[in-house]
This record gives sequence, C-alpha cells and structure tokens, in this order.
Amino acid sequence: MGLDDKIKNAAENVSGKAKEATGKATDDKGLEAEGKGEQAGAKLKQAGENVKDAFK
Repeated sequence: MGLDDKIKNAAENVSGKAKEATGKATDDKGLEAEGKGEQAGAKLKQAGENVKDAFK
C-alpha cells in the first residue's frame, strides 16, 4: 500500500468523523449519515489495501 493511499484513507476517515460529529451537534441526520458512510468507505478501502499487501 502506498503512502498516498494511507494518507487519503486517513483523511477520508477524519473527514467522516467530523461530518458525523457536526451532524450530531446540529441534529442533522443526513450529515451524520454521510459522515458514517465516509468512514465506512475509508475502512473498506484500507481493508482492500491490506489484502493487496498481504499477497505481495
């Protein structure tokens, strides 16, 4: 896994956490769900990269 991919996944995860927290604070369920979705996507990408690394 390249360093760029790790940084992008981490940034996406942090962005998702921020959106989720903002959504909770403002009672915006849509923003909260979007944040959770971004976090899930980042974790899924990270898992895929880990599988690729395992087969190198």
